Amino acid sequence: MNVLLDTHVLLWWLKDTGRLGAETRRLIRSPGTSIWVSAASIWEISIKAALGRLELREPFTEVMPRELERQGFRPLPITFQHALAVRNLPLHHADPFDRMLIAQAECEDLTLVTSDPKIRDYDIRTIDAAR
Repeated sequence: MNVLLDTHVLLWWLKDTGRLGAETRRLIRSPGTSIWVSAASIWEISIKAALGRLELREPFTEVMPRELERQGFRPLPITFQHALAVRNLPLHHADPFDRMLIAQAECEDLTLVTSDPKIRDYDIRTIDAAR
């Protein structure tokens, strides 16, 4: 299975907050699952950290590349195709980062792991991160 982690799911996984459901944790740990992390999530985390809205124990620029590699997560760049696909999405969700993740999931045929109920209004496959 190919999955894309929503930004909050990535943070919950890396911080081991206990907010992810057992099924989601099993899915992420499974060797048969390819885990993708969008450049949009890294961008969003960077902005929140710079604004002081996200507390990180180590410098973000050091910890994130190391952790993504250690976890075996794959980077998903933002392409022109992704950016153009955002235009065709219904306006169920106003958050630009979430809209980019939705467009990427659609364009790349990925299942988006999220706890955001608004995302389920889109015509993409999702997994409830709480399960």
